[in-house]
Amino acid sequence: MIKIEKINTLCKGKYLELKEVYFEENGKKRRWEVCSAHNSVAVLIYDRDLESIIMVKQFRLPLYLKGTHGYSYELCAGLCDKNGLEEIKVAKEEILEECGYDVDIKNIKKITSTYSNVGNMAAKQDIFYVEVTQKEKVNSGGGIDDENIEVVQIKKDKVEEFLFDESNIITPGAKFALMWWIHYKMKTKN
Repeated sequence: MIKIEKINTLCKGKYLELKEVYFEENGKKRRWEVCSAHNSVAVLIYDRDLESIIMVKQFRLPLYLKGTHGYSYELCAGLCDKNGLEEIKVAKEEILEECGYDVDIKNIKKITSTYSNVGNMAAKQDIFYVEVTQKEKVNSGGGIDDENIEVVQIKKDKVEEFLFDESNIITPGAKFALMWWIHYKMKTKN
């Protein structure tokens, strides 16, 4: 049985809030630090004309601070930080902003939901899938403001090699989605 005794906010930023939580778990008093964050969406995009998965590559400071080059391959994604906007509509916006495709919302299909950083954050991410063509490509993507996002194409016959190349830093949600695509889309078409 869990009983929350007290929650203190240690600091609060634009996107994150660090809290100190005192609680009781099965009769034992405990203290834990928790980081509150917005939920997010991520979209696996397959361009039928290019026969390629479309992903994004961008600099992530925490990766750099861990001693890497700092760049990760990710699904097109975004925070659910606009009050009242459904996750699928956030996904549509992100596809346009980051990758330059203006897709019909009815073509975006949900794959699953997952939680990341469950030990300290437990941020929920809804993962979607959409197939596109070059007819839907209306701009070069790259994000808005100063996001500095590189749109990347991975040919369908190179996806598995890309996925297991440990020199590529690929986010867990993207790895899951790529494995899902290999299993449910690629293997069933062959």
